[in-house]
Amino acid sequence: MTMPSVGARRWSAITTVMAAAWTIGVVLATTPVSADNRWGADYFPNVPLTTQDGTVVRFYDDLIKGKSVAVDLIYTTCKYACPLETARLVQVQRVLGDRVGRDIFFYSITIDPEHDTPAVLKEYAERYHVGPGWTFLTGTAADIELISKKLGLYSAPNPDNPDGHTPSLLVGNEPGGQWMRNSALDNPMFLARTMSDWLDGWKSNAAKPLPSFAEVPMVDIDIGEYTFRNHCVACHSIGGGDAIGPDLKGVTATREHAWLKRFIARPDQVIDEGDPIARRLLDQYKQVRMPSLSLTEQDAAVLIDYIGRAGGDPAFAGGGSKPMPPMPAMPDRQPRRSQPEASAAASRDAAARTPASMNTLIEPYLRIQQALAEDRIDSVPRDALALANATVKIGSPAATIRVAINPFAQAADLRTAREAFGALSDALIAYVGESLSDGLAVAYCPMAKKSWLQRGDAIQNPYYGKAMADCGRVVRRAGD
Repeated sequence: MTMPSVGARRWSAITTVMAAAWTIGVVLATTPVSADNRWGADYFPNVPLTTQDGTVVRFYDDLIKGKSVAVDLIYTTCKYACPLETARLVQVQRVLGDRVGRDIFFYSITIDPEHDTPAVLKEYAERYHVGPGWTFLTGTAADIELISKKLGLYSAPNPDNPDGHTPSLLVGNEPGGQWMRNSALDNPMFLARTMSDWLDGWKSNAAKPLPSFAEVPMVDIDIGEYTFRNHCVACHSIGGGDAIGPDLKGVTATREHAWLKRFIARPDQVIDEGDPIARRLLDQYKQVRMPSLSLTEQDAAVLIDYIGRAGGDPAFAGGGSKPMPPMPAMPDRQPRRSQPEASAAASRDAAARTPASMNTLIEPYLRIQQALAEDRIDSVPRDALALANATVKIGSPAATIRVAINPFAQAADLRTAREAFGALSDALIAYVGESLSDGLAVAYCPMAKKSWLQRGDAIQNPYYGKAMADCGRVVRRAGD
């Protein structure tokens, strides 16, 4: 018996899953809707949001009520799924044409409202060539979290899943009370067809027989082409001209293959290292970063092979590739002090904040931060002890830090150390206040929803480590 090829087996599995998803969608679409629609004004919050044009709207009254919608969550500094998510939905928008803004409305809501102001969102939309009918929205962090939970799009920070913001797309018809969730990274044609049928297909699909799994064809595909269409085609073409990113025709002849392989697998590292080619491309294409999609070097090699063949590179002829800012520490309730006592306390507090005293706290803290950013825990107990000893010497002004350092005594692995590090960072940032020494910065990660101190502007995320080391942004520097 002849076994089907790896590509055939993979494609068979993929098409079977797609058929199952399509069947589920049809079943949902043919479900009768009760007259008292539970997914209406009593369910959706009617909180205010602000569009990229600075217009204040109400979530239910202005955005959801009486409409068919597609909603996703993004943040503009994301270097992982969000760029591809937005680029894919631009493709979907092009397929649907002028139906977007007329029959269905696209909404992208930021989960990092502190940074993503209307002006930032507007510039982000322009970079990705977003068309009419698609609104980018910001608001208060509490209101956005409420919306995301009501929509089923909320993702709690998860150390085991660094890019914890799941790239999901919620498609719904509010008058009909019908909602379904898709991956925002799915095939654009499939998403467009799903949305198109979703808009009015529920009225007529009840009479149509459901497709049989037996009808799913066995297809042998080019793995390189499949990988390109799945990961690259949202931003690039091969011979079709520049899009969000450059046309890749001829790139295999003009770029070293080792550079291409590394850039495809780890674009974030190449860019952050200041590679001149990567920086030039970043400037040329409006600072749209190539997202890090966790591709392996083998994936990169398959892509290079396909791009070379599809672009007519003679070297590949005949080849094949099938096979939040921190909460301030609550002060201890103390009895009212006499004037001499208050003066003495103020003197002790001032002495505790001299540069030398501050350094005894900051240096071991920074060593812990660096270790966690590098997925190391070997030196953390020693530095935690040094930090604890420093708080003892300083005394009561550093009491909140001393309390925060205690959990490190039980931190036997990276997970527990990272959980303890959040409270320690909040306490130390509150203690330091405005007195950031030269080179010190406060950074914030929208995914972890936590802050930390670090040296320099290059993000070194201690909560996710190497899995997502550059997730975050500097929110305050010395002198700010």
